Amino acid sequence: MLIHGLLVAHIVVLGYWLGSELVINSTYRHVSWASSLALADRNRLMDHVMHVDQHVRYALVLQFALGFSLVFLLGYLPGGKQGAVITAFLGVCWLVLVELTHALRKRPVGTSLAALDRGIRYLLMAGLVVLAVAALSGQAGLPSWLAWKLVCFAAVMACGVGIRLVLVRLFVVWKELPATGSAPAIEEAIRSIYWKATSVLYLLWVFIAAIVWLSVFKPSL
Repeated sequence: MLIHGLLVAHIVVLGYWLGSELVINSTYRHVSWASSLALADRNRLMDHVMHVDQHVRYALVLQFALGFSLVFLLGYLPGGKQGAVITAFLGVCWLVLVELTHALRKRPVGTSLAALDRGIRYLLMAGLVVLAVAALSGQAGLPSWLAWKLVCFAAVMACGVGIRLVLVRLFVVWKELPATGSAPAIEEAIRSIYWKATSVLYLLWVFIAAIVWLSVFKPSL
């Protein structure tokens, strides 16, 4: 019963993730082209985008925790229920970090928390790839479809980091708006950054589609 519940939650969280991505991108596009809006209204919309972006972060953590809990419970990795419990605990800790990072983002400590969150992501990406390579070379007990799923999940995480690195430039440009107002060069820069971030998002969706395909068909690769 527990495994079936986790499997359902795993699927539901994927829908939650994709829905959040669509809302974020749609609102972000509106803000990027809303040069006629008053700056205060535009800032409120951009702040809303940052709030909704939290749902994507929640979904990433939940998918990671649910996925590895299932890996332990289904016996793909040793650890069983104990491994699943530890994974769930670490997932809750990561969710708390994500929430604190967002809540304190405008304070100096928020920068440190954001760096810690990024560091965790880098470590997990590296760990996923190492585990996948070990499995594909016969050094771990994971089937090949699951190993490739781990690679795709690491790629999804890398895309998420890539989007945020692109958006760093957006926040630099955005800070020029109060001083200069809506100038053609600034609006062009804002829209260019939107397309760069969205291009990485499209790649992220490709990897998510690959994860779904691997999960459903479990091919022998």
